[in-house]
Amino acid sequence: MLKLKIVTLTLVPTLLIQGYRVKKNTLRLSEPQGKRQGTMGKGKPLSILILGDSAAAGVGVEHQQDALLGSLLHELKQDFEISYQLEAKTGDTTVQVLERTQLLEKQHFDVIISSVGVNDVTKLTAPKKWLQLQQQFYTEIENKFSPQLILVTSVPPMDLFPALPNPLGWLFGQYSSAMNQKLANFIQNKPLQQDATRYQLIQFDLAHFKTLNLQMAKDGFHPSKEIYQIWAKEISTFIFSKFL
Repeated sequence: MLKLKIVTLTLVPTLLIQGYRVKKNTLRLSEPQGKRQGTMGKGKPLSILILGDSAAAGVGVEHQQDALLGSLLHELKQDFEISYQLEAKTGDTTVQVLERTQLLEKQHFDVIISSVGVNDVTKLTAPKKWLQLQQQFYTEIENKFSPQLILVTSVPPMDLFPALPNPLGWLFGQYSSAMNQKLANFIQNKPLQQDATRYQLIQFDLAHFKTLNLQMAKDGFHPSKEIYQIWAKEISTFIFSKFL
């Protein structure tokens, strides 16, 4: 981590210039329209809460039916009667997602899905500090919602974002990789008692998406409809294995 800090300080002048250009030139996409709370499907009752940033909110598509939420509902609706809620906002860091979570009513959700970290990377949050914030976030989730399953989406490899030039993209990739290593260790060390909340890490593998010839959204920074569908399909496999 010391090496990462030194590299960051060395690159500050270049980062400021590239960061300004990226912010100025990158296409700004709105959050998609559509319902963020409701009930859908038939079968076994299942309650789902999605928490996070712009990717969780579905930026990159125009309607929620093509975003993570809609894609997941499509995967599950034949087997579950799903009560769903989406709480996500563009630009939110872990601190802001935690604050938003603290404002929610205490209730039970069977499944919590999280996607947060990209905005922590862009603010160059130290991976060690980020993990501490993540631990606070998941402690709040466990205490407030008593979920049976928490599906944690890894920080995407930001060095593969088309919108980010090097060395900015490379450095962001170093941060996201370091954060994911700490996140994986945190999840692997969670207790496995019978009644404990189970955790599962969902890998955001852009390199694999590229081999499938899948593109990101037109801003070069967010998932496309096809990537949301693959993300939802992977999430659904863990839900099926747990609840069917």
